[in-house]
Amino acid sequence: MSTTPQPVPPAPAPGTGPSWTERYAAAVMNTFGTPQRVLVRGRGAHVWDAEGRQYTDLLAGIAVNCLGHAHPAVVSAVTQQLSTLGHVSNFFTTTAQVELAEALIRLVHPGLDASDSRVFLASSGAEANEAALKIARRHGGGARPRVLALENAFHGRTMGALALTHKAAYREPFEPLPGGVEFVPADLGALQAAMGEDVCALIVEPIQGEAGVRPLPEGLLTAARRLTREAGALLIVDEVQTGMGRCGTWMAHHLLAPGTTPDVVTLAKGLGGGLPIGAVVATGPAAQLLGPGQHGTTFGGNPVCAAAALAVIRTLRDEHLPERAAALGRRWSGQIAALPGVRGVRGAGLLLGVVLEEGAGPAAEVQAELMDRGFIVNAPCPDTLRLAPPLVLSDADADSFTRVLGEVLASRASRQEQA
Repeated sequence: MSTTPQPVPPAPAPGTGPSWTERYAAAVMNTFGTPQRVLVRGRGAHVWDAEGRQYTDLLAGIAVNCLGHAHPAVVSAVTQQLSTLGHVSNFFTTTAQVELAEALIRLVHPGLDASDSRVFLASSGAEANEAALKIARRHGGGARPRVLALENAFHGRTMGALALTHKAAYREPFEPLPGGVEFVPADLGALQAAMGEDVCALIVEPIQGEAGVRPLPEGLLTAARRLTREAGALLIVDEVQTGMGRCGTWMAHHLLAPGTTPDVVTLAKGLGGGLPIGAVVATGPAAQLLGPGQHGTTFGGNPVCAAAALAVIRTLRDEHLPERAAALGRRWSGQIAALPGVRGVRGAGLLLGVVLEEGAGPAAEVQAELMDRGFIVNAPCPDTLRLAPPLVLSDADADSFTRVLGEVLASRASRQEQA
């Protein structure tokens, strides 16, 4: 067999041959459907497509680009690190990896003794939740086979994370999944009834983003900490979408349950500001459950991603962006909620779910009309639009969206009256 390298076929010249969308369909697995646009450039809270049209990005890569696009701090950190040291295996460490782990412990558990916590760095939120599930299994052993998760939960699409995810349409094509997971309503009575000494862990999202931005009921997270402690189970808090200042505090559980210390917290999305990174922060006995050879990842703790995360943390802190998210979120959600056609707004900070009145939806149609008007949002469920913009979003951009959303909803209402 010949070992001579074969030339790569040239790509079609711009403006000739198939479109980018057609080429996508011919080359990329159909796991995401047809792309809504082909994006080529971004700056701050704005992106441009291949046709030159500009959009205000109110989704930020699904709560990822917390500093917007091409932020100078991230660009500089990545450039400097990549020009120095791009990747090492986990037989070694780097200064960026160590500094990031130390910073994350301080962010997740402010004021606590840092010596009681340890960090595992991964490449995504699903990976972080896989690691958390393995920590739970190590804690439970054979005596505690049950894991509790909440109805409407979303924790990822890898097999372990998928086992923790409630939506049947995501789960059923891949069953049998890792066993022992039970789903309970986000209700104190149901949680009390399900908890027992055979439970190894409970995993919760402070705000369920994929379910339409649904915060846990008031007091439930505090009660969950009490119940898990009494039963000897771990409390795992999934902050993948809600962490890193998005909800107006560094972690959403700081807002919903002040003073609560979970055993395990998972992070990703906004942590890298656009670079792929996830993290598990474990505290107390949970921090010591995974030993050498029991878990690993090739790219976790990659120095380039770690440098990006450090730049994100510094910028969020120096520019007071969690506080900015809290203030803008309060004002913006109130203005949106006052629009005709809007039933209410859920969430906190700059993770908001705009719940549409029955006559205004379906939300996917409203999303498409907003895209045509230059605003990127998404519809995680039939009656709700999700807003998760960069935390650097300007007041002017927020106000412009409110105006355009009002116009879109008014136009839809008028068309329905005429039909």
